[in-house]
Amino acid sequence: MLRPVRSGVQSIDRVVAILRCFDARHSELGISEIGRLTGLSTSTTHRLLLAMQANHLVRQTPNRRWGLGPLLTQLARSGALPTTLRDAAWPFMVALRDEVDETVAVHELVGSGERVVLDQVESRQELRRTYTEIGMPIPLPHGAPGKAILSALPTETQDRWLARPIRKVTPVTITDPDELRAQLAETRTRGYASSDAERTPGIRSVAAPVFDHTGAVIGAVGVSVPAIRMDDERAADIGRRTGELAVEVSRVLGATEDLVERSIAAAGGR
Repeated sequence: MLRPVRSGVQSIDRVVAILRCFDARHSELGISEIGRLTGLSTSTTHRLLLAMQANHLVRQTPNRRWGLGPLLTQLARSGALPTTLRDAAWPFMVALRDEVDETVAVHELVGSGERVVLDQVESRQELRRTYTEIGMPIPLPHGAPGKAILSALPTETQDRWLARPIRKVTPVTITDPDELRAQLAETRTRGYASSDAERTPGIRSVAAPVFDHTGAVIGAVGVSVPAIRMDDERAADIGRRTGELAVEVSRVLGATEDLVERSIAAAGGR
């Protein structure tokens, strides 16, 4: 009874290995190329490709090479797979809000190099954080979501931000580049950033970075709480939970653990 299960799992692993061979630079591949990339024999590769073709996972091109099949396109365009950061994050945001009863928001890194608040799920409590600047650019050094994003960006991008004067928007905004650099390193180690009234007086927040299918950071998910309701212990608990949620959102967007690890390592100069 166990042998068919092991054989079936092995076949799935091999199919996935073949699918991973294709990307923007390798949209068509020959059998020998696929065999070399996967380590499979030519005969095994050919057998698997025929089975995958029958299930529309791959297709044969006019020049007798192989490309991804129509089933993958159908699934991607059916709406079953979220393709935007907001859509991918939304159900996790609702679940986290229900769990901690605090405002949860998703933030996106935009072309200007700043972040914007895409959307929020508000706390049901009478005293709560409510974002009013949806879509307005915010410098990355201000607040936990921006620091979460900045911590995962390439070192040269971090250096550019830290070389600029950082405007003090509250009495406790961190403007010292060395102190901020140390916080970014801590964020990479523990998986989330924190802010205690650094951007908005009376508000504490935690946030974790979100990555896309290339392993690049594209935004963050954060929780904002009135400071009177969040001591250090609760901040750490919600921070860890937010980090776990951000990992799940990243997975929905196609990020894999190895790609994210490489991005974080590069962001730390390793």
